[in-house]
Amino acid sequence: MSALSARANIAHGRPRVARGANARATRASRHVVRAGRFETERTYIMIKPDGVQRGHVGEIISRFEKKGMVLKALKTYQCPKAVAEEHYKDLSSKPFFGDLVNYICSGPVVAMIWEGPGVVKSARLLIGATNPLESAPGTIRGDLAVEVGRNVIHGSDSVESAEREIELWFGDKAGVVDWTPTITPWVRE
Repeated sequence: MSALSARANIAHGRPRVARGANARATRASRHVVRAGRFETERTYIMIKPDGVQRGHVGEIISRFEKKGMVLKALKTYQCPKAVAEEHYKDLSSKPFFGDLVNYICSGPVVAMIWEGPGVVKSARLLIGATNPLESAPGTIRGDLAVEVGRNVIHGSDSVESAEREIELWFGDKAGVVDWTPTITPWVRE
């Protein structure tokens, strides 16, 4: 791209498009951003049965979109007991484990994969504390949840947990789409 056409694109509000060797270098480093920035990662988010039943799916998705995260997969799913037990296996020694598994299986959930720089931490901040009474106003749980046992949403707590949960819920890769929104240059440097 010539300097003149690059200036013309910028003047008309269009992002600059790399060509030739620059384009190949840009595509090769798409998921690694500059020093001092987060690398692109994926997280698993699940709207729990209470969030689905209370009609909060659209609002929750909208909050992630407004934050600049990219939706890579979404499905409405009636969770089998074996999947719920595997998902919450780290809580299997807790007295509430059976109730938690039964609850997640009690109605449909919306399972999602979101992507973006630092998305695991960013999503957790957007979701709020596990206990809605401790969640700040403006967070999903602070605004929409009522009590711990009905806290509307689950989000992976680490990159490692996200990888495990994505594999569990989307292991067959059905419905997972690798795409880049056209708005990306206006959201990310």
